[in-house]
Amino acid sequence: MSASPARPLFRTELAVRWRDLDAFNHVNNAMYLRYLEEARLRWLLTLDGPWMDEQVAPVVAQALVNFKRPIAWPEDVLVTLFAERVGNASLTLGHRIVSARDTTTVYADGHVVMVWFDKRTSASSPLPDAVRRACAIAL
Repeated sequence: MSASPARPLFRTELAVRWRDLDAFNHVNNAMYLRYLEEARLRWLLTLDGPWMDEQVAPVVAQALVNFKRPIAWPEDVLVTLFAERVGNASLTLGHRIVSARDTTTVYADGHVVMVWFDKRTSASSPLPDAVRRACAIAL
């Protein structure tokens, strides 16, 4: 699945660090997931209202990354998130990682499914209103 809906939900620029590189002198594949995690957390912090509390928080249920090309250093990347699907207790966020200098250079795309989870009941919990409202604007 390619993350290319019309309206972005959130964008953030991240610096590639020297320590992100592997033995082949490009960004290690695991770092792509960290970039996506950072973008999701930055987005969640912008929401108008609570998105987690002491008992309920989002967990990643699925992550798909389509690696398009290696990221070299030095580089800054632009991570864009898209609301692909809003469920009762889950949210599918599409994502795209591109060069911040040349946005036609696509490094990766895909999606992540987040489920809001209640630690007390060990079951899913309804999607917070703040998340639902933010996604409704972008859909």
